[in-house]
Amino acid sequence: MAVSVFDIFKVGIGPSSSHTVGPMRAAQIFVTDLAQSPAWPDVTRVRAELFGSLGATGHGHGSEAAVLLGLEGEDPATVDTDQTPARAATIANSGRITLDAVHGGREISFDVTTDLILHRNRSLPFHPNGMTFTAWSGQEVVAERTFYSIGGGFVVEHGEDEHPAIVRDSAPVPYPFKTGKELLEQCSDYRMSIPEVTMANEMTVRDEEHVRGELLDIWAVMHACVERGCSRSGVLPGGLHVRRRAMKMHRDLATRERITPGKPEPFGSVDWLTVWALAVNEENAAGGRIVTAPTNGAAGIVPSCLHFAVKFLSPGSDIDSGTPGVSTGDDDLIVDFLLAAGAVGEIYQQSASISGAEVGCQGEVGVACSMAAAGLAQVMGGTPAQVCNAAEIGLEHHLGLTCDPVGGLVQIPCIERNALGAIKAVTAARLAMAGDGSQIVSLDQVMKTMMETGRDMKVKYKETARGGLAVNIVEC
Repeated sequence: MAVSVFDIFKVGIGPSSSHTVGPMRAAQIFVTDLAQSPAWPDVTRVRAELFGSLGATGHGHGSEAAVLLGLEGEDPATVDTDQTPARAATIANSGRITLDAVHGGREISFDVTTDLILHRNRSLPFHPNGMTFTAWSGQEVVAERTFYSIGGGFVVEHGEDEHPAIVRDSAPVPYPFKTGKELLEQCSDYRMSIPEVTMANEMTVRDEEHVRGELLDIWAVMHACVERGCSRSGVLPGGLHVRRRAMKMHRDLATRERITPGKPEPFGSVDWLTVWALAVNEENAAGGRIVTAPTNGAAGIVPSCLHFAVKFLSPGSDIDSGTPGVSTGDDDLIVDFLLAAGAVGEIYQQSASISGAEVGCQGEVGVACSMAAAGLAQVMGGTPAQVCNAAEIGLEHHLGLTCDPVGGLVQIPCIERNALGAIKAVTAARLAMAGDGSQIVSLDQVMKTMMETGRDMKVKYKETARGGLAVNIVEC
């Protein structure tokens, strides 16, 4: 199968899936393969070059540290996020790096000023997030490979024909789809729901129990991220002096619910959506453990809406704390939500883009809102047509959204943008559920429009920190 729901939802490290997770994966692939080559014992130097958006905003997105740890063989899903800055600093200060250290490794000299280069004004073909790794034995080049980080932590190598990610398994799926139209046809022809179609496809490589277990593990990581974000205060790294807000907002909201039990707050559910989204994206900005959903910059929307579903839409959802537990008896709801949202994410990854550097933030927050709206409509009892309608509404009202991170950091406007995206997802699902699924604008049409808008958008508005808020806000 070309794209799995577990490609869409991946455990990684903040602050960016395309600028942190992708470069770490690319560096890890390069050094792991290098370690298996005959040239490995003679390697004396390695150089990493980052181009385009990676070069322009890599410093603020943690790309440098990601590459260094990737060269040491670390994986985004398992790397110790608390030790990442210290380890990167040690390499920089010592002038030494242990290539593929997780497997014993080979220590060589490494000068971050000449061996880790960010080209701010040079781009490579195919995609703005390009990077080239070169290895030498003395004066002889023994390996050189170019990769592209195409969004959501997906990495492809130069010369590969397929746009979407690495093909993980060649086994054909029983119900293939790359578009919204094809997904709806599969549901109609076989009288299946979207989660049933997605589950059947996943079962080509793993059994149902395994799929459910992995999805619940994804939920557990999302939930743990929310809990961490709701328990930490202080200022986020990077120099903008952005203060964490989720902890205080969570405490105040939980207190209000305890003081007035049974009395509905007029903005209660909206406030919870906001708190949960802020918590995730503050953790992301701090370089914490994140689930790409489908990217890190938009990682707060799907978890926030899934927490919303568990707290407000499930039968036993009267949870005063506002942080629904992992074992709440809502496993079916959680699995169906993620399967429906993941199916929509698969469509975008195969037929459009989830890269801010390629199409702007409409491809990140817009797509995440679309996915979350689909998940919500599904657990609200929506038909496949209503679920796709919700997804279409979620993206339609993010068309043209630019990616203009202030200081190249995933903080302003990214953190608040996730909270607004979560609220839009709920509205999109509600609008879809109020109708019968018929659409004047289809999911495929709005997706095509997003791609055309992205092509028309000036490069400075696509994750370069050279336009919009990024140039109109004076950094402190």
